[in-house]
Amino acid sequence: MTDRTPPQDVQKAAQRALAWIDEGKAGKGFTDTGRHRAQQLAEGASVPLEDIHKMRQYFARHAVDRDTEGFLQGQDGFPTPGRVAWDAWGGDPGRTWANREKFDDDA
Repeated sequence: MTDRTPPQDVQKAAQRALAWIDEGKAGKGFTDTGRHRAQQLAEGASVPLEDIHKMRQYFARHAVDRDTEGFLQGQDGFPTPGRVAWDAWGGDPGRTWANREKFDDDA
């Protein structure tokens, strides 16, 4: 069985997102799915392959969020709701990790 425990930096991004969510920085459009993913990754338990596939899909759809003002620390409005959501899904380390996983449909 393959170990699919999120790397430490993925867990830290999700933990950061949970703190921001508690501070009310997630915005009105933040979903229960995003909250669940953040909790799942922050706990550091093994993640089912299906969920990692969903992570890959999320990052592909939301890469444009990285181009908004306030996405990066030091910018006005940091953290944007998009940044909170991005980190809820594991942040940049989560995207790297999800994209490393192999799926049957990968070429």
